[in-house]
Amino acid sequence: MLLQMESMTKTYGSVTANRNVDFNLHRGEIHALVGENGAGKTTLMRMLYGMETPTSGRIVVNGETVAFHNPTDAMKCGIGMVHQHFMLFPSFTIAENIVIGRERVKGIAFDRKSAAEETEKLSKQYGIPVDPEKKVGECSLGMQQRVEILKVLHQGAEIIILDEPTGVLTPLEVKELLASIKRLSAQGKSFILITHKLGEIMEVADRITVLRDGEVTGVLNAEETDEEQLSRLMVGRELVQLSRGAANRGKPVLEVSSLSVRGSKTKPLLDNVSFEVHEGEIVGIAGISGNGQSELLQAISGLLKPDAGTVRLLERDVTGAPVSIVRESGLAHIPEDRYLWGVSKEASVLDNGLMGHTGKHQKLGVLQGGRIRRLVAGWVDKFRIKTGSVHTKAQYLSGGNLQKLIVARELAQETPFLIAAEPTRGVDVGAMEIIHGELLARRDKQGAILLVSSELTEVLKLSDRILVMYEGRIVGEMMAGTATEERISLLMAGGKAVG
Repeated sequence: MLLQMESMTKTYGSVTANRNVDFNLHRGEIHALVGENGAGKTTLMRMLYGMETPTSGRIVVNGETVAFHNPTDAMKCGIGMVHQHFMLFPSFTIAENIVIGRERVKGIAFDRKSAAEETEKLSKQYGIPVDPEKKVGECSLGMQQRVEILKVLHQGAEIIILDEPTGVLTPLEVKELLASIKRLSAQGKSFILITHKLGEIMEVADRITVLRDGEVTGVLNAEETDEEQLSRLMVGRELVQLSRGAANRGKPVLEVSSLSVRGSKTKPLLDNVSFEVHEGEIVGIAGISGNGQSELLQAISGLLKPDAGTVRLLERDVTGAPVSIVRESGLAHIPEDRYLWGVSKEASVLDNGLMGHTGKHQKLGVLQGGRIRRLVAGWVDKFRIKTGSVHTKAQYLSGGNLQKLIVARELAQETPFLIAAEPTRGVDVGAMEIIHGELLARRDKQGAILLVSSELTEVLKLSDRILVMYEGRIVGEMMAGTATEERISLLMAGGKAVG
């Protein structure tokens, strides 16, 4: 046995994140760790990586009991971790990022040639192609993921922890990453894979450990289980299959006409984009990340001023208007980046829930504290947000629980128009069921929703109409009944739809 974690317990005051958790790993194995948001997956791995000190329990690596006080101790023992949010320097080259902390010098200067040669050798050895001289800031997210993996391999890692590794990747990048994991496993590297995407788990994992409320509810061989059983073990119940009836399409709520954003390069970021979103429908936008979706949402919501074109919300021209004016005109917004646009990590769950609601909960200019606390506490219960209290700082919530808080807050605005960008990114299957149900309920109450998601299955499941973006343009539109993953994927890659 390469790794054993025995009776691992971690408490924070009155909150128990892990309770007597046993976990083990064989050499060359891919072992998936799954569970609901806040189930204790990341806390368990942070203890393994020396980022948290166990309250009790024992870690054994290669037959020896170890105690890690920091990540450096873990790395010395052959354990590396690729975090959900990449820890790379955008202005450095790929080679510089990979060797950082273990740089070679020539005289008194950093040996750049040696770094590039080491990276090239590592790339060939493990079959993960990269350009050593390319700046990380110019790389796709998929390429940055490769750099992170090569970095831990350069540090000598035999055990590699991957925390939600495919959350921001395109379908093609996901396939490439999973192939790399399989290839490295065949070469003797061992992986612990934290993810909510059960399809990916079934594709690559050898074994699966399920956590719920900080405890192990099952350890299964992948070949002897399925997604339905894993879902039951994760959430403790059968999931409800959502049904989507026909849309009752009403008048236009959002009208986008000839919208363009030049950008700093030769090709525009947005190129003459026009479409409408009507009452009672969900319009989905599919596209590989970086093809104008972010700029489109920012131009609609007031975060970015377009160079040409118009945005009308409920017949009001809000082109280039401040965010506050756009929101007052009837927009709520689940942002694609929860940390950058969605929350203040230093603020409490209560204060984050209040953002955008202050005007609705004042009496004679004074906030009604009791009413607000009841409102946010209701969201915590409904969306199963794991938090000690509504006064807990947002930074102590898991990424998935933060996502649920943002979704609850924006849905509670009850505006005529909702932008839902990556609404289920990083959430578990139970939370996904709740969020999808709430979006469909909003649509059935004649709400207009613009859905942007990197998950094609989500776009197909929820959308009444689907627009496909490529290089800043809308290159295809299809009704849900005629859309397929194959047709959409072809358009996303710049091809032409057939049939």
